[in-house]
Amino acid sequence: MTPQGQPATPALQAQVGDGTLTGSWILDPARSEVLLESRHTWGLRPVHGVFRQVTGNGTVTAAGQVSGTLTVAAASIDTKNKMRDKDLRSAKLFDIANHPDITCTVDSMQPASGGVRVTGSLTVRGRTRPLTFDAKVSAAAGEVRLDAEVPVNRADFGLTYSPMRMASLNNTITVHAVFTRQ
Repeated sequence: MTPQGQPATPALQAQVGDGTLTGSWILDPARSEVLLESRHTWGLRPVHGVFRQVTGNGTVTAAGQVSGTLTVAAASIDTKNKMRDKDLRSAKLFDIANHPDITCTVDSMQPASGGVRVTGSLTVRGRTRPLTFDAKVSAAAGEVRLDAEVPVNRADFGLTYSPMRMASLNNTITVHAVFTRQ
């Protein structure tokens, strides 16, 4: 379901099919957010963070092919703990001095059960890995909304630092992206 509680796929397919969504789209950063969730203290405590700077764009062709990019500034991570945020930004983890951005590139979207299947890649700390996840998408009133929870193992990107192995390698990235016509 979309945040408004409406099924996305049939209406979305109709809008893609009739060309309503054809064109270029830009992310509205004021209405979008990218969250990070992990477990700490040997899995006993959740840790939540938000990336405060996010940009993005997308294109829908007349044939219904979708592509796009979502970029977050790694330095904009905010977990409400200055010491942890400093560690996350350091060379031990995100290494923002050498890798300022985390980028998700979308190569395609296909209808899937209750939404769409997104295929593309994720680049963190200079390492790019293939990425596939399911998302809810809705389109109305000149905007497109995408909502997804994306499981990520940070070891896939060389982010294995964890004092006393207290932090989980398994993380969830939650995306709420609102796109408007460019």
